[in-house]
Amino acid sequence: MAKRKKPNALIYGIVKLLSQIVAKVIFKRKYLRNELKGKKGPAVVLGNHQAALDFTTVIGATREHISFVISDSFYNTLPFRSAMDKIGVIAKQQFQTSLHEIGAMRNVIKHGGILMFYPAGLMSENGLSTPFPAATYKFLAWLEADVYVARITGSYFCTPKWSKKIRRGKTLLDVYKLIDKNDLQTMHEDEIQRAVDGALLFDAYREQEQHRIRYRGGDNVEGLQHVLYVCPHCNEEFTIRVKNKRTLYCEKCGFEHTSDAYGFLHNTGTVGEEIRYVSDWSRFVSDKVQNDIESGKIRHLSCPATLQTIDRKKKKYQDVGRVTVTLTPTAFLLNGTVNGEETNLKISTALFASLPFKPGERIEIQHGKTSYRCLLDDGRLAQKFVDMIKIYYQKNQAEAQKKPSVL
Repeated sequence: MAKRKKPNALIYGIVKLLSQIVAKVIFKRKYLRNELKGKKGPAVVLGNHQAALDFTTVIGATREHISFVISDSFYNTLPFRSAMDKIGVIAKQQFQTSLHEIGAMRNVIKHGGILMFYPAGLMSENGLSTPFPAATYKFLAWLEADVYVARITGSYFCTPKWSKKIRRGKTLLDVYKLIDKNDLQTMHEDEIQRAVDGALLFDAYREQEQHRIRYRGGDNVEGLQHVLYVCPHCNEEFTIRVKNKRTLYCEKCGFEHTSDAYGFLHNTGTVGEEIRYVSDWSRFVSDKVQNDIESGKIRHLSCPATLQTIDRKKKKYQDVGRVTVTLTPTAFLLNGTVNGEETNLKISTALFASLPFKPGERIEIQHGKTSYRCLLDDGRLAQKFVDMIKIYYQKNQAEAQKKPSVL
């Protein structure tokens, strides 16, 4: 077993201090429970991913060092990457795992450390959990360590994926032991899945109904039109607009909803029924896309795009060409010119539970060690690409479960 490099205590302490400030000032974190306090490893901690800075609320839960797993593309675009190396961060490809990455995570546990990762891999764009990759549950059993949960409530409303604004407001953090390592070894994979899903899956808007926390600027819906791109009244796509920062409306039929400081929507128009939760509106959008797929109305989705990849020396994405990106039920097709050469690339989507993306702008497609960032000519399609990927993944998983096991 390879020797685990000891993290730099000074740099880790600085990162921890800065995170504590963010947790206090932006997230106003309050612990409901903290069973990680005083816990020594080995242990694995799972988090529900509501916002980009969720890790800042967890790092102070224990005096012990936590090895966080972050996305490889994020890691390779950090200007302070060397500092991340010194505190034991593990960079991992999203929706795929190499033997090196598996070994690095296993090494933390074998040396009595605490490993933390977010099974969803991505923050939520609509207040709902992103599907977990199917391999997550088997991986937990293989780690042979106590499993803890760090469940956060409210961070989605502080820094929504679709917004450029930070909205200060209280968040609640519940840290507790989910599965003892001894029990883990006797549990069937389905039992592990039920335990993990039950602890981590969330609907931020229904949770908000229980807690009713006000967020500064929580009524600002600018950017949300890129997520809720289908009108629930007339079913038209890409007709949703924003006015007065607080109101979403359909420019075709007049459907109109206005947000309050809690993030709830209210029907302020003259047509349509009220949809109180953004998560419910998002489910409506997803259901429409699924119906269009099943009826054959949608067979594939295509869009011209500027293609970027990571320049690891400059630590940022750089333009490398122009392609047409096409999503089929089984693969992404990138056809065009990359680095001056004609390219016809086919990337299987079998393991993609979702995609890294920015609503209204881009999607990112992982292929081996390369992350292809597609700056879509029609940025409105970014969310639709993601909705379709999620539907295809769930459909493929359901079909896989129907197949008999080969012993």
